[in-house]
Amino acid sequence: MASPSLTFPSLQLQFPTHTKSSKPSNHKLIVRPIFASVSEKPSVPVSQSQVTPPGPIRKIPGDYGLPFIGPIKDRLDYFYNQGREEFFRSRAQKHQSTVFRSNMPPGPFISSNSKVIVLLDGKSFPVLFDVSKVEKKDVFTGTFMPSTEFTGGFRVLSYLDPSEPDHTKLKRLLFFLLQSSRDRVIPEFHSCFSELSETLESELAAKGKASFADPNDQASFNFLARALYGTKPADTKLGTDGPGLITTWVVFQLSPILTLGLPKFIEEPLIHTFPLPAFLAKSSYQKLYDFFYDASTHVLDEGEKMGISREEACHNLLFATCFNSFGGMKIIFPTILKWVGRGGVKLHTQLAQEIRSVVKSNGGKVTMASMEQMPLMKSTVYEAFRIEPPVALQYGKAKQDLVIESHDSVFEVKEGEMLFGYQPFATKDPKIFERSEEFVPDRFVGEGEKLLKHVLWSNGPETENPTLGNKQCAGKDFVVLAARLFVVELFLRYDSFDIEVGTSLLGSAINLTSLKRASF
Repeated sequence: MASPSLTFPSLQLQFPTHTKSSKPSNHKLIVRPIFASVSEKPSVPVSQSQVTPPGPIRKIPGDYGLPFIGPIKDRLDYFYNQGREEFFRSRAQKHQSTVFRSNMPPGPFISSNSKVIVLLDGKSFPVLFDVSKVEKKDVFTGTFMPSTEFTGGFRVLSYLDPSEPDHTKLKRLLFFLLQSSRDRVIPEFHSCFSELSETLESELAAKGKASFADPNDQASFNFLARALYGTKPADTKLGTDGPGLITTWVVFQLSPILTLGLPKFIEEPLIHTFPLPAFLAKSSYQKLYDFFYDASTHVLDEGEKMGISREEACHNLLFATCFNSFGGMKIIFPTILKWVGRGGVKLHTQLAQEIRSVVKSNGGKVTMASMEQMPLMKSTVYEAFRIEPPVALQYGKAKQDLVIESHDSVFEVKEGEMLFGYQPFATKDPKIFERSEEFVPDRFVGEGEKLLKHVLWSNGPETENPTLGNKQCAGKDFVVLAARLFVVELFLRYDSFDIEVGTSLLGSAINLTSLKRASF
């Protein structure tokens, strides 16, 4: 097994350099070989009077039903009667439009206003990223916002609009975190993946199959703690409890928009009618907070220089690491296993040959530069993000009267109306992607790279960069790097693997039924 190292030739992971200036920085978080930089959109909103509609205006179809009754009916359809995919598909067919009005859960009594305008195609969806047109304040989880008691009384970065002063400071802090940890990322991923593999191999030998979920959760949390903060959880009071504590804390926040698989007569009053009280997750959260406060001293010091209290900085670091990063890896790694596993031995062999050949020609080292020489591996990762994005739901409130376009219609949106996009439909838009419902590993190879602007998982196009002035995920390139490392480590160690696929609360449940160790 080749031992990984991190080198920084001309192709490298670049993080914004922190300065002590109080002026907002224009630095960007960039992985230059991953995408081309594009100019930012103007930050000054374009007034409605300046917009010339490209065609006849169509009234947005659909309605919200009777007060109270309509939102509950839509909630029951969304969770139980139809399920999420059919909920959107049936309404798009009924209205003959990928843009329509509907209610989104949770509705009464948790959200005061459940009315949204649904965007289901790849042409209308990107308006949700344009912060000159939509406000992103308190819409991270949709038409409701969990109590700030879940985050120490603070509105953390994910709930802030870029127009709010704290947004710039807190996002700059996350950029500093990423910059300061870059030398640990590849070696710590290798170490944690090796531990994960050994756990899976032992369980597979003992039971004939191995569940990926719990070992992946532990490995992902260990990787984040060790790479970002230089701390091994097992050497602290937290031990191996991190993933379980995070799951409790996240489920309590998101329960109004989740289904736990219980009968609806239990779930409806239990989690969809009133929010679960934050105090029930308080002890779990406090243990996580104590760990991060002790582990992130150098980042908290930097936060104080930026004018952020140590307490607020720690709550934001915890949220970004546990909710955003850990939550993403909890979903995307099983997703990659599912789709690559279904690709079969032919795809596995192609990936193994490409990855091992490049690593060998680079002195047996895994580096970001060497991974840029693996076009099939990179495309496979992007295709996983496209076909099953880890963040499915996206919201934004119109800052002004807007004109939005689908592929075949033009619509007017009034100031203050909530826009909602269901990303899996937008990134499987058949008018943009051929064989859109199929997993095509080499989709983004060569000329296919032009389609990367339609890969939207990070709250922005894959071809654009997270900045202090937008809402694109601060750790976008870090997550892409981790996903690439996952595929690289997988095929350095194994020739092929077999899986069983089920469903879980937040994505796919994977059981490994065979792991064939590398033979060449």
